[in-house]
Amino acid sequence: MRAQPDTPPDSHGPSRRRPTIGRFGRPAVVLAPLLLAACQPAVLDPQGPVGMADKTIMIDSLAIMLAIVLPTLAATFGVAWWFRASNTRSTYLPDFEYSGRIEMIVWGIPLLVIILLGGVTWIGAHELDPAQPLASKAPPLQVQVVSLDWKWLFIYPDQRIASVNQLVVPAGVPIHFVLTSASVMTAFFIPQLGSMIYTMNGMTTNLNLEADAPGTFHGLASHFSGDGFSDMHFDVRAVPAEQFSTWVDATRKTGPTLDSATYTELAKQSIKVAPFTYHAVDPGLFQRVATQQLPPGPGPQTGSPSLDVSSRSEK
Repeated sequence: MRAQPDTPPDSHGPSRRRPTIGRFGRPAVVLAPLLLAACQPAVLDPQGPVGMADKTIMIDSLAIMLAIVLPTLAATFGVAWWFRASNTRSTYLPDFEYSGRIEMIVWGIPLLVIILLGGVTWIGAHELDPAQPLASKAPPLQVQVVSLDWKWLFIYPDQRIASVNQLVVPAGVPIHFVLTSASVMTAFFIPQLGSMIYTMNGMTTNLNLEADAPGTFHGLASHFSGDGFSDMHFDVRAVPAEQFSTWVDATRKTGPTLDSATYTELAKQSIKVAPFTYHAVDPGLFQRVATQQLPPGPGPQTGSPSLDVSSRSEK
C-alpha cells in the first residue's frame, strides 16, 4: 500500500488557492493605476504657464486620438451586432475582395489624425523649448542646479546663497535653471510647473519655468539613479517677492559657506538629507562642477549596496 504524504488539516493545495488569487488579483491590477493616478493629479493641476501649455497639448492630443478611437470602438460593436447569426437582414458576401470607399476610410481618416496630431505636437514642442526664455516684464531669477547622490543642490548665483533639497522662488517671476549632474544622469521634474529635463555630468542644460501664484509644489528626480533614488525629492516654495527677499536675507545670516571643501563633503553619497542652506557660495563653484574640475561623485556601485547610505544588504 502506497504511503500518503502528510497534509495539515487546514492546508489547501495550490490548485485551490488559484481561483481566489485570480478573483481578487485581476481587479487589483486594473484599479492600481487609477488609484495611483488619483494620488498624483499634479500634471492635471498646473500652476504655471509651462505646465498649463503642457496640459493643453496633452488634452488636445487625447481629443484628437479619441476622434478615431471612439468611432472604431462603436464600429466594432455595431458590426458585431449587425452581422450576428440571428440577423436575417444582414447581407453575406463570401466573394467580397475590395472596396475603394472602405480603403479610403480605413487609411484616410487615420492619416489625417496623424497629420493633425503631429502638427499639434510639433508646434507645441517648439513653443515649449526648455531653453527659450518666458515672456515676462520681470527679469528671471537665475538658479544653478546640481544633482548629487542622492540630493539636489540649488545655487542662487546673484544672491550668493545655496540650499539643499529645498527650492524657494518668487511667485510670478520666471526662473532660469542651469542644470548639471555631479554623478550619473538623472532628471529634474516639477510636475505642476512643467517640463522635465535631464541633468548630465560634464555638461549643462537649460530650463525656464514659472509659478503663477504662491504655493508649495513637489519636485523629484524622475530617472532611476541608484539606492537613494526614491528619496531624491524636494519642495518648491513659491512665495511673494517680499517673502523671498526676507528668506534671502535670513539665509545669508546662518549656515556654512559652500566652497570646494564643503562641496566635496556634500558630494558624498547620502540618503534622506534634511533641507539646509549655505549662507555664502564660491562664485565659480558651479562652473568647476560642470567642467569636472571638481571630480564627479562615485555614482551607484555594482554588487552589495553601500551600508554607509543604505540599510539594505545582500542576503
